[in-house]
Amino acid sequence: MHRTGTNLPAVGEYNQTVVLDAIRRRPEGITRSELAALTALSGMTVTKVCRRLLAAGLVDEHGTRTSGPGKPAAVIKLNPSGGFAVGVHIDPAAVTYVLVDLSGTVRDHSRTGTPVTGDPSAVIEEMANAIEALIAGSAVDRSRIIGIGIASPGPVDVGDGVLLNPPMMPNWRQVPLRRALAEATGLPVLLEKDTTAAVVAELWFAAPGSSRDFAFMYYGTGLGTGLSVSGEVVRGISSNAGDAGHITVDPAGPVCHCGRRGCVGYVTVPRALVERAVLDGVLLADEAGDLDDMVAVDAAFTRLAALAATGDAGARAILTTAARSLARAIVLLVNLLDIDEVVFGGPFWARVSPVILDALPEAVREDPALVRPHPIRFSQSAIPVDVAAVGAATLVLDNTFSPRPSALLLAAE
Repeated sequence: MHRTGTNLPAVGEYNQTVVLDAIRRRPEGITRSELAALTALSGMTVTKVCRRLLAAGLVDEHGTRTSGPGKPAAVIKLNPSGGFAVGVHIDPAAVTYVLVDLSGTVRDHSRTGTPVTGDPSAVIEEMANAIEALIAGSAVDRSRIIGIGIASPGPVDVGDGVLLNPPMMPNWRQVPLRRALAEATGLPVLLEKDTTAAVVAELWFAAPGSSRDFAFMYYGTGLGTGLSVSGEVVRGISSNAGDAGHITVDPAGPVCHCGRRGCVGYVTVPRALVERAVLDGVLLADEAGDLDDMVAVDAAFTRLAALAATGDAGARAILTTAARSLARAIVLLVNLLDIDEVVFGGPFWARVSPVILDALPEAVREDPALVRPHPIRFSQSAIPVDVAAVGAATLVLDNTFSPRPSALLLAAE
């Protein structure tokens, strides 16, 4: 899918993003005439836009291409070093930082423990220092840094750039992160819910013809869901859409912190699976450690996943049960949104994906509540390092360089 432009003079900026997006999605290069055909813009408009993009260093000319009679045409390609964005993913277990170029390639990354201090100023200072160290270590021209994107567990106030009261992060309540980090770094800052950032990343990297209607199941310290419908990220009225963690999948299950039983975001997360492994004797209590310590949970979860991968019956049973719980929640989402793909990712996902994906498709297909006239695909995010961190960076690139029809309405007012 691609956007087409308009030849109205009032929307030059929109046309520029249309052309740049078309160039970005064709890494092999594209000629001006091909751009005109693809974007439905006039040849003159495309020539003017390309001239601006070349002057800004966002694209380069790479040789020529002959297609039929006439003069060989210059081939235009994206200049990956024309712009960079920093992505930050805040998780209860760790903070991940990435530096992404205009093509979406991760140039550098780092990770630190999540600050536990209740003093927001100390948190901001630590994050700003980590960002500056990442930029300096990459040897990237700082003037080419477009901005910083932050992906955080919800709920968030995107308008004011405030972390409200993210679960499992009691010291991060009402933190005005966007404004404070912008002041500390001197760079523009965007804030987004982590699952939404993951969807932004998936759409940014999507190949032509790929699905535009999907749910992203984010499996980290908690379970979150991001949504794309018709190629647009579903944010909701407060930009906190997709909080599917309290879908009941086991009415007789353990009591969630919300007071109800069997919430999918309570029974399937790493901490719950490690706790079940201890109760079932799959892991010793000493192996699990303190379940309130995410570092200990991470290590124990890795051990549980390794046991399942080697065929341990008890470990596989725990993950298979988790897959069935996930299937019940997925069926609800598929029925509600009529989506045809579910993408999985997140820092804890890869370790358990072989076992869960072995059981999940059948559990979804055989669920008597499933109502659908089409097949459902299950895939894994191919985005490297940390999908939410990369999503936070691509959020900046997307906000700057992706065509938005809504901009036409603003221009017309």
